[in-house]
Amino acid sequence: MHFLLLGATGRVGRRILAQALEDGHEVTALVRHKDKVTLRADRLTLVQGDACSVADLALAMTGVDTVISCLSTDGGTVLTEATPLLIGAMKAFGVSRVVTVGTAGILQSREHPGLLRFEAPDSRRSSMRAAEEHREAWARLAASGLRWTVVCPTYLPDGEPQGQFRAEREFLPDGGTSITVGDTAAFTYRVAVEGTYAECRVGIAY
Repeated sequence: MHFLLLGATGRVGRRILAQALEDGHEVTALVRHKDKVTLRADRLTLVQGDACSVADLALAMTGVDTVISCLSTDGGTVLTEATPLLIGAMKAFGVSRVVTVGTAGILQSREHPGLLRFEAPDSRRSSMRAAEEHREAWARLAASGLRWTVVCPTYLPDGEPQGQFRAEREFLPDGGTSITVGDTAAFTYRVAVEGTYAECRVGIAY
């Protein structure tokens, strides 16, 4: 497969990049600073640019089969700016599959039907702004007509993959409190390769 990877220098993106190259896939990584990517391989193409640029996304989209986006909010509006541009570029180049990493805050609340987890009365207010960004990105993907998946980890400490975790469509697995960066990257990569969990949010936790 040929992946376009956004967020390749982040905690999750770095691991996905390494795994995809190890498995023999082609990867185009759109990055702001090439020197932040330490891996080099014949199958890796680094495109210096910005996910919020139509021209840069078009340059990176050539020959791609599937998009994996590990973009974070960066405390601003990166997701709400980049997502519609990404959708437009994918449609222009005939790419239909996209897997993104979101947050458990945009999953459905078990205790408060009809609300997302971050909208529930007992949610942490400190994460509200980021959750709103992720919700808007998810809403745009859901309306796009693309084959999308939003992987939604809960608390995300650094750590290697343990391999034993739970995944559930639209909800966070009951009682789940954390999942490592390693397992989040492994799951996101597997979903992209296998084409599973299409057109849904999927919560992951131990």
